[in-house]
Amino acid sequence: MGAISAVGLGAASLWTAVRDGQSAVRPVQLHREGTNRVKIAAQVPDFDPAAHFEPAGIAAMDKFAQFALVAATEAVAQAGVSTPMGPRTAVIIGTGLGGATTIDDQHYRYYGLKQRPETLAIPRTMSNAAASHISTKFGATGPVFAISSACSSATQAIGLGAMLVRSGVVDRALVGGSEAMITPSIFAAWEMLRVMTPDKCRPFSKRRNGMVLGEGAALLVLEAEGTASGPALAEIAGYGTTSDAKDLVRPDPTGAAASMAAALADAGIGPEGVDYINAHGTGTVANDITESEAVRRVFGDAKIAVSSSKPVHGHALGAAGALEMVVTIMALREGIVPPTLNCEEPDPACAIDMVPEGKRAMAIRAAMSNSFAFGGINASLIVTPARQ
Repeated sequence: MGAISAVGLGAASLWTAVRDGQSAVRPVQLHREGTNRVKIAAQVPDFDPAAHFEPAGIAAMDKFAQFALVAATEAVAQAGVSTPMGPRTAVIIGTGLGGATTIDDQHYRYYGLKQRPETLAIPRTMSNAAASHISTKFGATGPVFAISSACSSATQAIGLGAMLVRSGVVDRALVGGSEAMITPSIFAAWEMLRVMTPDKCRPFSKRRNGMVLGEGAALLVLEAEGTASGPALAEIAGYGTTSDAKDLVRPDPTGAAASMAAALADAGIGPEGVDYINAHGTGTVANDITESEAVRRVFGDAKIAVSSSKPVHGHALGAAGALEMVVTIMALREGIVPPTLNCEEPDPACAIDMVPEGKRAMAIRAAMSNSFAFGGINASLIVTPARQ
């Protein structure tokens, strides 16, 4: 697996920061002056495209595609997969908006500066651009497509990739998510929803007041058991996805619980068999109450640790589920539940074990990662230790 996040480059850096409760939230840097009231974000620091790509490549790619390629390069190198990967390899990348930076820049050129859009604006904008660039770089000629399901995009991409591998359609899938949505106009639009905190993200805390917008990418290489290029990090054991079919922006515990229950059923694991949940945990009043209720409906009185890593890397929207899957896999491998940072005063209304005191060493037999999106789309994944 590979990642680029507000913490910086690398999956290992992401995990270390989350495990140790080191927040990467900092003053937001917008490339044009905005009228933003909120002054913080979880942005990728000091990203220089020239350190990773040739000039022609930079001109052809929006930042979200650049992030995806950086993460994919790390993941493929770790997996030791030879290239070209050929027709038995799929590429599925989740994103909430695709080329958001390009969209913002081209609208500014056209409406503000009265200039024509740039020649490659459309290829940079496409939601499938990241998947297509990854396919081209690694010679993956099997199924290639994008998933756009808001904050559930990356988790659905991972789940669908696992399904393709399981079914025998492909032997390998490069899956994950990428997002680069911190632009002046989009940042202001998020403010209008009144869901962004002006100070810090406090999931499951009594004084929580919103999320922190983030960005980045994470990619996983999924391979069929018995055909893997090297030792596996973990096994994707279960996947569930559901729709609330109710309200576009108000979460519903019934849909979230159904998603978790479907993942358990797919994995053949009872609620008592899961030891850790990496929660969607945005830090908004509505989400945290809803997710806690859904967890209680599915897991009942089972002793299960639940934490959110978003206070560290922000809410990366379409990339969130992939970044959090990296965290979940590392928690499973190291036997460490990361803390819910900033949860200084746990909300008794949530009534879950939100690990507020700091990282917790414990055996983890199975771990779940949840993503719940605007549009009422829910997705859950379960990972277990790789079979040796």
